[in-house]
Amino acid sequence: IKFEVCVCVCVCVITCLYRYTPWGLSFHMRVRSVRSQLRSAGLLEEFIREHRPSVFARRYAQCLPQGGAALQLSRSNEKLFNYLDAQYYGTVSLGTPEQNFSVVFDTGSADLWVPSTYCVSQACDHHRQFRAFESASFSHDGRTFGINYGSGHLLGVMGRETLKVAGVRVVDQEFGESVYEPGSSFLLARFDGVLGMAYPQLAEVLGKPVFDNMMSQSVLEEPVFSFHLTRTGGEAGGEGGELLLGGEDPDLYSGPINWLPVTAKGYWQIKMDGVAVQGVRSLCPHGCQAIVDTGTSLIAGPTNDIITLHQLIGATPTDIGEVRTTEYCV
Repeated sequence: IKFEVCVCVCVCVITCLYRYTPWGLSFHMRVRSVRSQLRSAGLLEEFIREHRPSVFARRYAQCLPQGGAALQLSRSNEKLFNYLDAQYYGTVSLGTPEQNFSVVFDTGSADLWVPSTYCVSQACDHHRQFRAFESASFSHDGRTFGINYGSGHLLGVMGRETLKVAGVRVVDQEFGESVYEPGSSFLLARFDGVLGMAYPQLAEVLGKPVFDNMMSQSVLEEPVFSFHLTRTGGEAGGEGGELLLGGEDPDLYSGPINWLPVTAKGYWQIKMDGVAVQGVRSLCPHGCQAIVDTGTSLIAGPTNDIITLHQLIGATPTDIGEVRTTEYCV
């Protein structure tokens, strides 16, 4: 049997004072706090920065009891994989014991779903499937759902389960088990399912999306998530960056962040000033509405504007209704 023991030690400087009294020897201890020692040594700020609660929780999580408050990680990052600069996905777990799935963290939708073991489509045969009967924390919802994406659709049934993302635990999370995934879109996907990160108004079924549940269950340091997406992915799926829950990582950007107001709460919709090609503003000259979507690698827009864009960058049509170009600067 293997035992693992984690010990966290705080060392203090103790000053001992002895004094004789009529009743014998008096023993006094004067203890300087760790904070005062660090402050006098000029190390307090560095210590706080290196030992903030989120760092401590990640580093010593295995020492702490399962489900305790100390395990409510306030800021956690999930490693992403990149397939052909087109699919960015990471790993989540559902159930007790945990069942792992690769999902796209999609700001263009608000629902969470993974394939069910009862799925009848060929696409499910090539991906991991959720087995509700093996989970002690699963509860059946009774509702059915259907989701239409730009590149495919699916049908399924709803349930509630314990979800874990980057060490952040969310209880009683509503999610979908897909039982029908027609076509080739999900058959060829490198991921098992989708975790939507848009506003609740965009959800196909009633209930809170994952990020809203994280906020309501107070498991995040800040009501913020951020993406760092790389462009180094190959056919095997390489390093794709990270999703940070609870804040942003200043080491991954330079200069100040330009915050834009959300103009309509559904998608992450913003006002765009315009589109310039080779430094010349060519489209959307008076501004237009746009959405920021981590679930697609395509640029979508009004037909006439997109045709103009194709012409400006020398794009050629493909057999599947898309266009391709080798050199452009938008």
